[in-house]
Amino acid sequence: MRRRITFVLILIIILLLCCSTAAYADRTDTIFPAISLDIGGDGSNNSDTLEILFLITVITLLPSIMIMMTSFTRVIIVLSFVRNALGLQQTPPNQVLIGLALFLTLFIMQPVINEINTQAYEPYTNGAISQKVALEKAVDPLREFMLKQTNNEDLRLFLNLSRDEEAGRLENISDIKTNVVIAAFITSEMKRAFTIGFMIFLPFLIIDMVVASVLMSMGMVMLPPSMISLPFKIMLFVLVDGWGLIVKSLILSFN
Repeated sequence: MRRRITFVLILIIILLLCCSTAAYADRTDTIFPAISLDIGGDGSNNSDTLEILFLITVITLLPSIMIMMTSFTRVIIVLSFVRNALGLQQTPPNQVLIGLALFLTLFIMQPVINEINTQAYEPYTNGAISQKVALEKAVDPLREFMLKQTNNEDLRLFLNLSRDEEAGRLENISDIKTNVVIAAFITSEMKRAFTIGFMIFLPFLIIDMVVASVLMSMGMVMLPPSMISLPFKIMLFVLVDGWGLIVKSLILSFN
């Protein structure tokens, strides 16, 4: 008898649970309508999906592409050379150097940004030109900036490496392809940044040599020269307003 009563109670509990689940499902469907996601389907949906993936990829790589087409490369390399010349490993930290390089890049590129805004962005937002024409007009100021900062040797090198049949018949510098200009510009920027870094290293190298010679003459061979020369290098850098001179030299180097 007890088994029958227990079995009946279990059946009643199961029925109550089923009824409550069905009622909850009905309420959920009423409050939150069903959302269906169709992946695949016809060819148009597949092409839209590929376009979205391509757009996401371009947006992800766009900051790196834009950074390499501006003055950021030279600025960040020179600032890294300054930190290494002082003998400081993590001071200023990377976040500070990158932030300073970004703001200096915005300051240096302000005329180019204004030109892009006037020639491409404002006419496009007003509906005067199409998206394709706006992109072409936006690239022109960047090309002009990069060509002004590019060495002729680097430009000639990448023209030869491109194996373009039309490279030998170029009549105007505007006929050079943008990918060739970007590659030559990046190479020129790195070369120029390393040249500036070498000039920055020289005075600090002299201080290291003088301190090492004095310590050796005093018989303090076991004492690291960098431990003694670091305060003198920092003091010299502060007295001559080193950061101001570096920033001024970087900005004037683009003019």
